[in-house]
Amino acid sequence: MKKIVEKVKVQTVSYAKTNILFFTFVFTSVFNGMLLRFLTVKNYFEIKAILGDLIVVLVVGAFGYFMKPKNQFKYFFGWSIFFSVLCIINSMYYTNYLSFASASLLATSLQVVDVGDAVVQNVMELKDFSYLWQIFVILFVHISLKKKNYYTKVSKIEVGKVRVMNTLIGALIVTGFFISMLTSLDISRLGKQWNREYVVMKFGIYLYQANDLVASLKPQISPLFGYDENAKMFREYYENREKDTKTNAYTDILKDKNIIVIHAESIQNFLLNTKFNDVDLMPNLKRLANEGLYFSNFYAQESVGTSSDTEFTFNTSLMPANSGTVFVSYWDREYVTLPKLLKEKGYYTFSMHGNNCTFWNRNNVHKEFGYNKFYCYTKDYKIDETLGLGLSDKSFFRQSADIISKIKQKNNKFYGLAIMLSNHTPFNDNGEDISDFDVTMNYQKQDEVTGEMVDSNAPFMEGTKLGSYFKSAHYADEALGEFIESLDQKGLLENTAIVIYGDHDAKLKKSEYTKYYNYVPETDSILDKDDPNYKDVDYFTYELNRKVPFIIWTKDDTIEHKEITKVMGMYDVVPTLGNMLGIESPYALGHDMFNIDENVVVFPNGDWLTDKMYYSSQIREGKVLNENDTVSTEYIDKYNKIAEDNISISNSIIVYDLIRKTNEKSNMIKKLK
Repeated sequence: MKKIVEKVKVQTVSYAKTNILFFTFVFTSVFNGMLLRFLTVKNYFEIKAILGDLIVVLVVGAFGYFMKPKNQFKYFFGWSIFFSVLCIINSMYYTNYLSFASASLLATSLQVVDVGDAVVQNVMELKDFSYLWQIFVILFVHISLKKKNYYTKVSKIEVGKVRVMNTLIGALIVTGFFISMLTSLDISRLGKQWNREYVVMKFGIYLYQANDLVASLKPQISPLFGYDENAKMFREYYENREKDTKTNAYTDILKDKNIIVIHAESIQNFLLNTKFNDVDLMPNLKRLANEGLYFSNFYAQESVGTSSDTEFTFNTSLMPANSGTVFVSYWDREYVTLPKLLKEKGYYTFSMHGNNCTFWNRNNVHKEFGYNKFYCYTKDYKIDETLGLGLSDKSFFRQSADIISKIKQKNNKFYGLAIMLSNHTPFNDNGEDISDFDVTMNYQKQDEVTGEMVDSNAPFMEGTKLGSYFKSAHYADEALGEFIESLDQKGLLENTAIVIYGDHDAKLKKSEYTKYYNYVPETDSILDKDDPNYKDVDYFTYELNRKVPFIIWTKDDTIEHKEITKVMGMYDVVPTLGNMLGIESPYALGHDMFNIDENVVVFPNGDWLTDKMYYSSQIREGKVLNENDTVSTEYIDKYNKIAEDNISISNSIIVYDLIRKTNEKSNMIKKLK
């Protein structure tokens, strides 16, 4: 026994001494994974995530032994660069989107190029480059080993194929331990991939990325795997779903009216009630909200596709895709959309945007969605005033009013979408240059000489990203006001309803709001966290503040003012607006807001919101919104199930093109009869 122990000891020491570069690669890679979780989801010593990262790193590292020792550095150094860059990308992505990057985003890389300034100004932070230490450590170790003639010595004893096999066996053993620790929830989340934060927390960044790569191939392999199961789930869901056939006070109220929809870029709801020195930040949008139907607890449900996801959900009442974006990866599927439904009622449908026609593949998608024509940038507009990513909103709206006027002359009824652009991030370029809106704070202080109270002024939001956002949003509001006025002057508001929705929040970090809520003008400073008046912008505060406006307005008395405070999501637009227009989608996931007692807004990451609570599926914690309410575990389980069903059904429709195949089957049956 003594000899056996001594032999194992000698072999272990020898193995460690002749695998220094490999062990350095493994340690630095796994540590970087821990560092990423610590700096993002605040979770770094989760044993399952460490094992998940270790499995991937061991498998990758094992193949380095197929090379001769003197060439192994190139292999491990290359992978170290890859893993470091992977961590940097995910760190930056999480900073901006509170989620992790997807391999399918490679398909949308051209969109990232177009918003490159936003990435640089709004996303990059010093901490995002802390992962580069791995590259320098690997390089330092290599130089040190080379000086000691390490690779020559190792080449005399190393048998590459044996070490490959031994390393893979080690990875297999770790995998066994890892699998034994997984719960059914872990396995389910990994397979469905929609809760990226949870997957990274439990499986590690490298295993998440490997799994996401497989998921991103679904558009190509979906016809081969899982169709029958998903088609069955789809049929059963809609067969068992209670159909909303009730009428209400708003049924057909907008029937045969013209509809102009305004896609308000990055406009959040709290802006409507924001003032600086008693001056409204968005007086025009606020007026429309005070005169029309105003849904004050309305939330976008976008994922990595941001504006394009919102367009998709607004038009179809479906959720965004779990992997990638519908506009890039699944645009050629069949969907039931508002433009298609209205075309059946005799409407001429069109869309308008002051950006490139191909941005987010809109030139193809809008045709598939049922728009008769897509008016865009250089093709249909005179480029007389550019701002940010394209034509300025003021010029866009000015020219769009003329186009709509011509459309009205040729068509009895029309439905149009106008997509705003100037309030797109980075707000630093937009707000500071185009708006002189004052975001300072007036206050009174005591004069040191006379002792009297005198007027004074403090910088407040000047020079901050949030301040630039306020300025940019004010410009967008001015452009919107000019558009409504122009429509009125041209007689285009007669028999017309204006529908306005914010496409998503501003994507600013939580830290940007700290100064806004806790500013002390007398000292030009921020309240201390221990101060009883300090407002902490925590996870739930931030998420709840992401709501956007949704307004339905008419110049006449067709729509009277009313504020609807029930929570509402983007997927509720088709049923709610559809009831007013006399149309209906059989595949809508949302509800008519005037026919439901308690609504739930499901977000693509599995979070959900009701009037009673916001629940985070990532941390599996909820916030009860009213201290007088009580929420049971049954209540949470109920809405967790609804959230999972909505996400799964919607993704099945998208990936497997179930609407088209269902219609084809139905038509075939009709022919046979």
